[in-house]
Amino acid sequence: MTRGHLWLLGTFAVLLVATWWDPIWPAEQALHNSLTLVALGVLGRVQKRRPMPVQTWAWALLFLALHTVAARWIYSYVPYDDWTSALFGVRLSEVFSWHRNHFDRLVHFAYGLCLAMMLRLKPLRSLEIVIATSALYELLEWVIAMTLGAETAEAYNGQQGDIWDPHKDMALALLGALVAVWSQAVAGRRTGAPVHSDSGFSRDFDSARESR
Repeated sequence: MTRGHLWLLGTFAVLLVATWWDPIWPAEQALHNSLTLVALGVLGRVQKRRPMPVQTWAWALLFLALHTVAARWIYSYVPYDDWTSALFGVRLSEVFSWHRNHFDRLVHFAYGLCLAMMLRLKPLRSLEIVIATSALYELLEWVIAMTLGAETAEAYNGQQGDIWDPHKDMALALLGALVAVWSQAVAGRRTGAPVHSDSGFSRDFDSARESR
């Protein structure tokens, strides 16, 4: 790893520790953070096998940072209204007439955006991977809902009474991926540089596909 990789990882570690200061819902937060640890393990393994550039790590840790912040308030109670009120004197829920906490929507959008920016594959392949992994995550939430108690499942899934929550989450992840592949295409046209990468995650997915 370069200093850039270590600096990003250290910054994320500080954020992760900070979110555990006087936790409000420790059990539920730990359940959310278990996936964070899995993701960090995957990143470390990929980095060891096929080093990824700092930019790829930045996208990965940006998403994990949003997820980590959301985990502290188990997604449904992230106090972004208080934050915007303190900074700008407005509450987003009042401005947009929201009746639920929408921080989970932001995180799902960020998932599609960040993963597609990391992959830098051909557009359709990036979109396929984003929507497929999003669907797998929603299936995981379904399994949790079926196996854990109602309160624990709701605390983790954060549907907030919206029966279309999984569909909206996947749609927002897809939208984020579309924004990513569009921005990559625009940047490629302007600079003349190749849009697609052959390093890190990109090569792993290509190798997996060729081995089938």
